[in-house]
Amino acid sequence: MQLSDEDHLRLSVLLANPIEAIRVDEQNMTVYGLYGQQEAKVRLNPTGRPEQYLRCVRELLSGHALGSPGGYPAFLQRWTRMGQARDARLAELLMLGEPEAVVAVAAASGLTDELARRAWWVLPTPEIARCMLARECVVQGAMGKVLAEYLVEYLPFETEPSAIVATVRLVLQPGLVDDVTRRRIWARGHGKNVYYLGFLEATPDVLPEQAPARGDIGQIREMLDPLAQDGNPYALHLLRVFSQPGQSFMVVSERILRRPASQEAAIAVMNVIGSYFRDSQQIDELPREMAVAIDRAQMQYRHAAGGPLAELVVAAPALEREIIALLVLSQVSETLLNPIFSHTTAVGSVMAKKLQPVVGPILDQYAVLCASSGA
Repeated sequence: MQLSDEDHLRLSVLLANPIEAIRVDEQNMTVYGLYGQQEAKVRLNPTGRPEQYLRCVRELLSGHALGSPGGYPAFLQRWTRMGQARDARLAELLMLGEPEAVVAVAAASGLTDELARRAWWVLPTPEIARCMLARECVVQGAMGKVLAEYLVEYLPFETEPSAIVATVRLVLQPGLVDDVTRRRIWARGHGKNVYYLGFLEATPDVLPEQAPARGDIGQIREMLDPLAQDGNPYALHLLRVFSQPGQSFMVVSERILRRPASQEAAIAVMNVIGSYFRDSQQIDELPREMAVAIDRAQMQYRHAAGGPLAELVVAAPALEREIIALLVLSQVSETLLNPIFSHTTAVGSVMAKKLQPVVGPILDQYAVLCASSGA
């Protein structure tokens, strides 16, 4: 099959102009071209089956943009989604009218704010918006707020927990949404706590709702301030945990732990907790059982010899249980859930019950760290 003479001529005229991007509307059989803030369009008149005719259209577009009529090769689709498209050809990919080529541009390390504007015109989808908001140049550019506004408006229609978490995390980047919008998103967490996960990932120390600091924070500061001033990471992290932001983090993450919306949400909150408490140390191998994590923490405390942990043990013997709790929580990760999720696909209350051997000990550590706060 070949393009009709009329369509071939009109498309050739379109491409002769300084077009910046091409969009193909398959349903209405129309090709659109973007230049600046204006659009041009060519309504197609198929001479055969639409899908075959559109293939001819894309061959023409590819020949013009890449010098090859092969279009966007299917075997390239997977690795370009990983951001490995050649930066030098990103603008050309937006001339193909291929959705996968737009995904490649959005994921590319060489993405710019201008390319983001063109890509968004071609394919304005939540996936593309999230992909581009992962780039600092877009967040800081003119497209940052445009994409964030779209994602916020689309957020009520998201159903996948992972998409909700990613969306909230991305739009909470500095400068993208105002405080009113931020609190509006937070309020959605009252009905679907997976929204809270995005806040815990993006702004764990600046949550919209704040719990009180631990009641004995004053006495604790007297013990830990000298070490904290010398940069002791364990002392600094304990002070963070006992403060208002730290107590708030535990209150909110506990809500998710008790009622995770899905297995994905359970995995995400475990990783968020571990990342938060692992701030003060590095762990080579994360445990698969809570009992192992607790035993390791107790051994680590009792056999601390030299270094920041030993200094803390000597300076604050009254905080033994709190220090051990910190060491236990630093080992939390999705690895603890693997033995459970490898044998069940349960969700809801059944899943929550199966998670108790992991969640229960974590909440016990929380109780130790919040003991005097009333949180």
